[in-house]
Amino acid sequence: RALDRLGRAGGWGLWGSPTVQVDRVVSEITVACKRLSERRHGMLVVLERETGLQDYVETGVELDSLVVSDLLETIFFPSTALHDGAVIIRGDRIIAAACVLPLAELIVSDTHLGTRHRAAVGITEQTDAIAVVVSEETGIISMARNGRIVRHLDERRLATLLRALLQPRSGGRTKASRWFDDTDRRKAADERQHTA
Repeated sequence: RALDRLGRAGGWGLWGSPTVQVDRVVSEITVACKRLSERRHGMLVVLERETGLQDYVETGVELDSLVVSDLLETIFFPSTALHDGAVIIRGDRIIAAACVLPLAELIVSDTHLGTRHRAAVGITEQTDAIAVVVSEETGIISMARNGRIVRHLDERRLATLLRALLQPRSGGRTKASRWFDDTDRRKAADERQHTA
């Protein structure tokens, strides 16, 4: 199953394509996050990388649109037909909305997180995708990667991380990868101290 998914339309090559403007895509996503966060409207966006997400695309409503903040805000406006589930982005295109994702059984960093956060962690446990979440209850912006979640991101930090993680790899771990891992470790250590 893993080999099949790897072979189905992975998007990592698209991020390195000269036709995909990473900065524009990141800007549109971060603007949408900021506005939705201010209004306490929930959001879940998944950015496809090497592992193809076609299986999950097929669970939702397929679209083919440029990534635009106004469209993301409209999709995630409460009570609209597509606001439940995830938006999947491949390169600079929104390819599906209202997608169903696998849920993580347990999120180590915070057991009080809801379904969107569990889905964000779940998809990043099973694929190399990046997931961005806005909490409906608190407006907190989070990012999940490699089955771990980092919370309390502002617009600037989110944009910095996304740009660094979506740039084509030139070998070795990126600064963003190290920051993400270090932040995750610090938060987990703090929470272990609080529960002890």
